[in-house]
Amino acid sequence: MFENNKDDIKLAQCGDKEALDRLTSNNTGLVWNIVKRFNGRGYELEDLYQIGCLGLLKSIKRFDANYDVQLSTYAVPYILGEIKRFIRDDGLIKVSRSTKELAIKINNLKKDYLSKTGNDITVNEIAKKLKIDKEEIAIAMESSKPIESIYKEESSQDDRLIIDKIKNPIDQEKRITDKIALQEVMKELNDKERQIIVLRYYKEKTQSQVGKILGITQVQVSRIERKVLDKMKLKLEAV
Repeated sequence: MFENNKDDIKLAQCGDKEALDRLTSNNTGLVWNIVKRFNGRGYELEDLYQIGCLGLLKSIKRFDANYDVQLSTYAVPYILGEIKRFIRDDGLIKVSRSTKELAIKINNLKKDYLSKTGNDITVNEIAKKLKIDKEEIAIAMESSKPIESIYKEESSQDDRLIIDKIKNPIDQEKRITDKIALQEVMKELNDKERQIIVLRYYKEKTQSQVGKILGITQVQVSRIERKVLDKMKLKLEAV
């Protein structure tokens, strides 16, 4: 039985964070039940859960207590909608056409070399065959890799999550609503802003590398990054 306390819903709609936490916590089972339907689609279930929680928050915000309907029933289409919208997205990173074409050439060369020699081709050998700098090869190869989940542990020696790397240490005790808020902020950024944040802080690229991947200058990257960080800081402080 999922939580449908209408008093808590009204309090949450008025900005009561404790009521919102209770509703979110007590409805985790509902979100997970929906998330499990997408198992095997190639996505981290934890990421889909966070996206589903965004739908739950939206349903709480828009719920009308005057209607004779349970929150759990009302929330289902919102949760499903957020997850399906996320899956339909082309991806956080839209790599420039030249970098994408270079990545395809490199992958084809690697496959051909492996089939003929039984060995992996080195970056130096790729550079000689394609007559391009090793740095460009590294950028192209990295751009074709999938984005890691921001809720994945960095390593076996460090159990911090990737998301914690861009959070201030004083925020580390915050609960799930803080992570949901960060996801909400990321969704409000435009494509280029979101790409730059992901490349700089999730993929740890330099501003020059980001510029080459996206086909813009390092100065443009710096200007956009500074603007986005200011925007994200203001929005997170307002949560």
